[in-house]
Amino acid sequence: MVSCKLLFLTTLIAAASAQNATNIRFMPFGDSITEIICWRAKLWEKLQATEWKSVDFVGSGKTENNCKDTKYDRDNEGHSGFLAIDIANKKQLDGWLKTNPADVITMHLGTNDIVQQSKATADIIKAFTTLVGTMRTSNPKTKIIVAQIIPIGIGSYNTKIQDLNKAIIPWAQGLNTTESPIWVVDQYTGFSSSSDLRDGVHPNDSGDTKMANIWYPAVVNAFSLVKTEKAAKRETAFVA
Repeated sequence: MVSCKLLFLTTLIAAASAQNATNIRFMPFGDSITEIICWRAKLWEKLQATEWKSVDFVGSGKTENNCKDTKYDRDNEGHSGFLAIDIANKKQLDGWLKTNPADVITMHLGTNDIVQQSKATADIIKAFTTLVGTMRTSNPKTKIIVAQIIPIGIGSYNTKIQDLNKAIIPWAQGLNTTESPIWVVDQYTGFSSSSDLRDGVHPNDSGDTKMANIWYPAVVNAFSLVKTEKAAKRETAFVA
């Protein structure tokens, strides 16, 4: 009887582990550089050849930007024209996460704060802190991936973009926790403001490819941590 019980328990744990990727919820969060682009499609395509092919992209938006892959999971929380400061002050992310809770969130924000209203780096970083707090209120174990944002090809904004990008690293280090880690990915370096943008602001095909390739190892690492946590939780429940 003991052997049968152990075999049954092992089978249940294995089956639950196989379902973990399906249960992982991933929110691409940001402005138009998250909404009306194709890096999400390219990232989804890269995941299809891995154990993470069934990860659920979540968000209130389903924007399609004439991406070649018509089958990808379009769900996202990208909002064209939105400022990080406004999203934080208006508590908009609170509602978005109540509707679509997430285990893993990527964030590419700050472009509109700089271009539209020339907001100070310190004010943008303060908004980022508020947004991270909202993510952790929704899910204390949220895995957060923050981008050093891409350059743009219009105006003279890249100096301020670089200032923000430099500030992101110590900010993330200060808020990083074991339960809810923050990883910073560099979307700026190697991204050409002349050849990787279709309109001076949004990535073209080569830009989308570069962005997807930068996001990929970070999201896979985050998915792996979430899978381990979910498996451990299920195993504890089965044993109990």
